Amino acid sequence: PQIPTKQIIFPFQTFFFFCNNKPIMSALNNFATHILSSSSKRSLQESRKTQTLSINFSPTFTIQNIPKTPSRISLICPINAVTEDKEAEANQENEKKESNGTEIEEKIKNSFLSILLDKDRFFNASIVLGAGTLAITRLLTIDHEYWHGWTLYEILRYAPEHNWIAYEEALKANPVLAKMAISGIVYSVGDWIAQCYEGKPLLEFDRTRMFRSGLVGFSLHGSLSHYYYQFCEALFPSNDWWVVPAKVAFDQTIWSAIWNSIYFVVLGFLRLESASNIFGELRATFWPMLTAGWKLWPFAHLITYGVIPLEQRLLWVDCVELVWVTILSTYSNEKSEARISEELSEAKSDSSSSKLPED
Repeated sequence: PQIPTKQIIFPFQTFFFFCNNKPIMSALNNFATHILSSSSKRSLQESRKTQTLSINFSPTFTIQNIPKTPSRISLICPINAVTEDKEAEANQENEKKESNGTEIEEKIKNSFLSILLDKDRFFNASIVLGAGTLAITRLLTIDHEYWHGWTLYEILRYAPEHNWIAYEEALKANPVLAKMAISGIVYSVGDWIAQCYEGKPLLEFDRTRMFRSGLVGFSLHGSLSHYYYQFCEALFPSNDWWVVPAKVAFDQTIWSAIWNSIYFVVLGFLRLESASNIFGELRATFWPMLTAGWKLWPFAHLITYGVIPLEQRLLWVDCVELVWVTILSTYSNEKSEARISEELSEAKSDSSSSKLPED
């Protein structure tokens, strides 16, 4: 607020005297300029404190806002500007704190994820190395009782033959269990190949998914295939030329439809999905899976039913299954992962839409 103006009106004679007296007028002008220069210097030194002075010489001599004490110095800096500056500084500090907090949280999350990723890689690498080492040692030490005096060439030469003999003895002793073990290994490795085909690195595969596929292969495929091939031989006992094409046609229509449905449904239940989701996805993928098998299996089964003996058919089929399980696992998990991602995106959109009215 401005200080009220004080006006001092002199008598006419005094005014006439001052106006006609040039030395007095020059002295007053010098005094006014001196005060104005000193106030301007002080205003440059103090950015927020200024002292204003204006002296007008007119027929009515008026002196405005002449301070006599330092208490009469007026502060020109507005209060609103000071409060806005303080609020801006407080907001900047809060934004810096929030940004620092988010950076710390992101660093913690990234470090935690990297630790988990390292743990997953460690466990996956240990599984792969353990299984590979066990398989190689079992295959190479099949003749460890007769190694005395053998050369490395003799060990490598006789190991495949003696492993085949051991496999045939296991088939004679317990054919169902031997075929179950082969199918479990093949379905586990096939799902691993499928995950690598989908873009995952070798040591970042999903262990639970691979275990589910191996469990289905061990518990169902090995045993059911054993009894299916015996049933197929009983269904087509003749040795005529049309038997092999008939077996291939029966395999690629009835048996393929049954087994693909079993594999898809059991994997869905192992993933703890609802029955409606499982059968809905089965209806969507049944025909593509069946037609995809027609590109591979008819040529393979010409060898299966035309050349391979009955007891060795599952081993040959399991070798081809490494390719087919990759296709099956990709079909089965692709739909499930797409549905889960859609549900997550819908849940996020619903949560964001519910937050909009509150905001």
